[in-house]
Amino acid sequence: MKMILIAVAISVCASSFGQAIKGTIKDSTGLGIPNASINLRSQGVIVAYTATDTGGAYTLHPPSGLTPNDLALEVRCIGYQEQTIPVRALPATIDCTLAMSASELAPLVIRDNRPVLHSHGDTLDYKVTDFRSVQDRVIGDVIKRLPGISVTSDGTIYYNGRAISGVYIGGDNLLDDNYSIATTSVPADKVDKVQVIDNIQPIKVLQNKVNTNDVALNLVMNKTARLHVMGQESIGAGLPGNYDADLKAMAFKNDYKAINYLEGNNTGYDLRQELVSHNASAGQQRLGADIPTPLLSLGAANDPALSRQRYLFDRSGMLNANDLVDLRHDWQLRLNAWNLRDRERQDYSQVTSTYLPGDTVRYAGTQHNQLNSGWLRAQFTATLNSSTCYLNNVTLVNDNRWTDYSHVNTNGSPMDQALRDNALGFSNEFNWMRTVESDHIIQAYSYVSRMTEPETRSIGPSYNDSLFNHGAPYAQLIQTVDVPTWYTNDYVSFKVPGDVMTRSFRAGFSEQSQMLTSNLNAAFDSAANNLSWEKKKAYAEAAFDIVGQKLRATLTLPFTYQQLHYADPGYALDKKLTRCYFNPELIGKYKAGPENFVTFRYGYRNQTGSIEDVYQGYLLKDYRTLSANSPDLTLRQNQEAATGYYYRKAMRLFFWSLSLAYNRIGANNIASDIITDSYQRLVMLPFRNHTDSWTVDGTISKYSFALQTTFSGEVRWQDNRSIQFQNGALLPFNTTVSVLNLGMETKWSDPLRFSYRVTGTRTASTTRIDQWLQQSTIFYNPKPDLQFKLSGEYYYTHSGANPDLNYFFADASLRYHCTKRNIDWELDATNILDVRTYKAVTLVANTFTASSYALPGRIILLKIVFTL
Repeated sequence: MKMILIAVAISVCASSFGQAIKGTIKDSTGLGIPNASINLRSQGVIVAYTATDTGGAYTLHPPSGLTPNDLALEVRCIGYQEQTIPVRALPATIDCTLAMSASELAPLVIRDNRPVLHSHGDTLDYKVTDFRSVQDRVIGDVIKRLPGISVTSDGTIYYNGRAISGVYIGGDNLLDDNYSIATTSVPADKVDKVQVIDNIQPIKVLQNKVNTNDVALNLVMNKTARLHVMGQESIGAGLPGNYDADLKAMAFKNDYKAINYLEGNNTGYDLRQELVSHNASAGQQRLGADIPTPLLSLGAANDPALSRQRYLFDRSGMLNANDLVDLRHDWQLRLNAWNLRDRERQDYSQVTSTYLPGDTVRYAGTQHNQLNSGWLRAQFTATLNSSTCYLNNVTLVNDNRWTDYSHVNTNGSPMDQALRDNALGFSNEFNWMRTVESDHIIQAYSYVSRMTEPETRSIGPSYNDSLFNHGAPYAQLIQTVDVPTWYTNDYVSFKVPGDVMTRSFRAGFSEQSQMLTSNLNAAFDSAANNLSWEKKKAYAEAAFDIVGQKLRATLTLPFTYQQLHYADPGYALDKKLTRCYFNPELIGKYKAGPENFVTFRYGYRNQTGSIEDVYQGYLLKDYRTLSANSPDLTLRQNQEAATGYYYRKAMRLFFWSLSLAYNRIGANNIASDIITDSYQRLVMLPFRNHTDSWTVDGTISKYSFALQTTFSGEVRWQDNRSIQFQNGALLPFNTTVSVLNLGMETKWSDPLRFSYRVTGTRTASTTRIDQWLQQSTIFYNPKPDLQFKLSGEYYYTHSGANPDLNYFFADASLRYHCTKRNIDWELDATNILDVRTYKAVTLVANTFTASSYALPGRIILLKIVFTL
């Protein structure tokens, strides 16, 4: 039986193999096609299949019992036309030649709504549409919510804990460091990307040769914005008697960029915040100039820790023009000019307590101010920026005028003040660089400026007659002062680039000439000044820049020879001072990973005082401060050390930083205050003293993909130690300020967004003040053409045994987009709860001030927004 079964199986197998189908599949050139699919169909059903080998050959074994007339061979391969061949008999040999066929694959769309950052070199790209809400009108609204970026109340932008140097538009520097003009004007829907550029070196001659630790933003405009000039206008009116108008014309073409506008309002929006110079201190250090500051004031209280729109009574208007033209051969011409007119009203009261050993001096007063100002500024810039030559010439004219009035009641004594301040200035900055043989770079630089600022303040009647007129009544006390200033700084330099290091050598001189004249029509001596001042410097400097992939460092070694001469014949004052100074500085950055780096900085600077430190005749700076100085010039030694670690994971949208800074300032004199209930007399005394400051700052920002939320936080701790001389007592002070800042920006759904931020501040010195600010906003878009926003702010202050202060402000807005006419109707309500008074406390060393401010109250405004 076993033998019979084996024989039957062999017979069946032999029959099956004997009916095999064989062949070769080739292309039109005669080459075999590998991996072609061979299917055998019987009445449309696949009954057997195989594939060709590397030479295109195949062997197919059909099941037994099939009739050849019902069989068909199907040959397929990607890139070739399909063939179907009838099977006439079994076994069979079937060869086939396939023709080429180009076939388009069906499109594959991968959708991912998660925000993605793109990193290339030192540049990080934020796609605006990943973070923009339909309620965002200007690009500044979007920048505030970008992970890793924070914006302060004055508009200063920080990237991962570092202040940016500027905002470029399409790669062009239209605004220098007045970049709030861009963040409050450029429409959010016209920007494609916001780029963060680290280690930016805008001067092409110096790229990859001289280090810079600056970080800047660049707005990449979309195609729509680059095609034509845009006009975005808004006009509003409301109660009680408010108006708001904003007419803009903007262009962002490759060869022409402009932001020009006319705006005005009386709603409390401060137009001056658009003109903030965010890097003024860095610019002043570059010029090397000591710019005179106003010496007289009305003695106004400090601004409260509120948004200016909450407390500002104003009526203002501004014309602002910013135009940049790209010419041939790397030339650019730029105009930045504005004319601002502002009228502001202030109403406040305050009680100031100065805690002294065994005594407390208190002062109470109320003040009603009317401030009238006009700001005119025009700057013209011509720039050539190529890889072989750089030329930049900046001509600037300023004409600023103030006429201010104040009614004061100080300790029950009423008086009136009038202050006039006219500041007129002119300056020109010229900077030229060129490459010569062996890629060496020569440079010539010149800066010259002239400034005058006459000030006049009158107080009366009979202000403090016991001090100023031997107790006899008098009509008016008049203080005048002016400090006309001429300054120049000129140098030449030579740079030698190398494979590892660039060596730079510079030599130059600077000169400052001033005259401080003042007069106080008081009936006592020492009430006038006629002080001349001449400061000359000759300096030489060597700098070494390491431009590596991991390490970037700059060591600067400047030597200065300085001569000073100041004299006032009325006080038999005639002094000369000659000094040599060495002010080294080391700045560096080490790349600890692909996206992480460590920074370090050390600097030692010798600084001399200014003409404001040596006038000996009394100057009534405000109605409570009478100031004079000793003839000895202030000499300071400023020592700074700082380090920081900056971490970034762009793909995970995660940023954090930690920095530590120490600053020590030593001086050869100390301010001596005599404080009474009526006034404060300030005199500089020749005693050495120093101040120390420690600062620790940590920031973090993370976008949660699962929650569609950006979380941010900051912890800052600062400790200041100083010594003051008050009422004959030498008093050491230690002030500690701790700040905690937490925030979140979340997208609950497409129509609903929510933001929340809490800031806690603790100030501790002779007493302690705890302050908390909570801010939240709900954005709701029930329809694409209907948008609603509700926001609130809660202020809380606790200061020892004083009553706690609590304030809540609420705002709302409703916007409707009319598609047919392409206009927006907007209804805004500010300070809905009609809060009319705000109280605040401040602590500086041993001086505690409690202030009360009048607020404008509720404002309702209807606006129409349209484009031209």
